[in-house]
Amino acid sequence: MKTALVLGGTRFFGVQLVKQLLKEDVKVTVATRGSTPLPFSEQIESVIFDRNNMDSFQSVFSGREWDVIFDQICYSSLDAINAIKVFHNNTKKYIFTSTLSVYDFGKKELTEEDFNPYTYPIEVNEKEAITYQEGKRQAEAAFFQEANFPVVAVRFPIVLGENDYTNRLKFYIQKILNDEVIYLRNLDASMGFIHEEEAGQFLNWISSTEFEGPINACTNGVVTLRDFIKLLEEATGKKAKVEITEEEEKQTPYAIPSSWSMSNKKATDLGFSFKNLHSWLPDLIKKSI
Repeated sequence: MKTALVLGGTRFFGVQLVKQLLKEDVKVTVATRGSTPLPFSEQIESVIFDRNNMDSFQSVFSGREWDVIFDQICYSSLDAINAIKVFHNNTKKYIFTSTLSVYDFGKKELTEEDFNPYTYPIEVNEKEAITYQEGKRQAEAAFFQEANFPVVAVRFPIVLGENDYTNRLKFYIQKILNDEVIYLRNLDASMGFIHEEEAGQFLNWISSTEFEGPINACTNGVVTLRDFIKLLEEATGKKAKVEITEEEEKQTPYAIPSSWSMSNKKATDLGFSFKNLHSWLPDLIKKSI
């Protein structure tokens, strides 16, 4: 029986990943800090560990092996380096959840080659000392330059879904319903997304391939912020109050200065079939009201 360890996995698309693994009769171990109730508690093995305490990290996993490890909670080079030490020779594949944020904004669809973790200088820092973008870049660099096991870095855009604990979509809906101003930088900037279920499906799928390296995973298609606002207006039946500003303190979650989307061609060529953004985004907005 195939075995998998999921670091994190108690909420959002981590739960979707565990669902997919269980569907395929994978023996799943979920490791967390123990602060969030675990779904599937009777179907999985659960362990509690403190990633920030190296003694805890090493003792919990000492002498154990898994076919694949999914890391949902790695945010710095130090997190990655500690994981490399703990899981040295203990897995056949390590799948790290990375992000679109490793890329800078750009006019074109971003490809995996637009950020190269194999040559990016490694600086050992805790996540509190650096930005989210730099933390993920450093984590990728550490894994690809230092790990002795095969690594995949799955670069997701913003993940949406019914279980999104960040409530970014609901933030916009409430702004419209309450007749409050939405501040944005560029209505013509386009964005890509992925649904939480598709994110979980992709993580499970890529674990069964021979692929190694960074890979983009996003739903087909993009939406401009202008069209995104229109979808919100159609769903709420109200006109949005939008103001364009560069004032940092007024910015809202999707207030990007220019387009920020990536190509999923590499994943598509490998055989994964992504959904179309407009096949689920309008319905998700309606469900979120």
